[in-house]
Amino acid sequence: MTYDEFVGQVQHRARLASIGEAVAAIRATLETLAERLAGNAALKLAGQLPQEIGEYLQKPYSGARESFSLQEFFERVTEREHADRPDAVYHARVVMEVLSEAVSGGEIQKVLAQLPDEFSTLFESGSVGAPR
Repeated sequence: MTYDEFVGQVQHRARLASIGEAVAAIRATLETLAERLAGNAALKLAGQLPQEIGEYLQKPYSGARESFSLQEFFERVTEREHADRPDAVYHARVVMEVLSEAVSGGEIQKVLAQLPDEFSTLFESGSVGAPR
């Protein structure tokens, strides 16, 4: 998937008005995900994405693995995106849906293996489902 396709899919599915809003949602979600992953998991994930998208997973804190809940994940995304919480949660779900389509299923399984079970709803609910 190309950069334009990734951003376009997020913009379309999340019903965002601009490319800039889509990029903000992608950046907020992936930077927060990188904080939660240990070792080189974020770098491996980034390697399967367009460089402009993958860079959000390669921040200096990547690999440090902070332990936080799904609710804290959403709080961090909300703060980074400068959005209302319901919107930020929905945008994060959309980003994860597109991310899951852009990389191999095996890589997503490795990411999920590092996260508490509650995070599976983030990946499963997508743009049309309701979080469980």
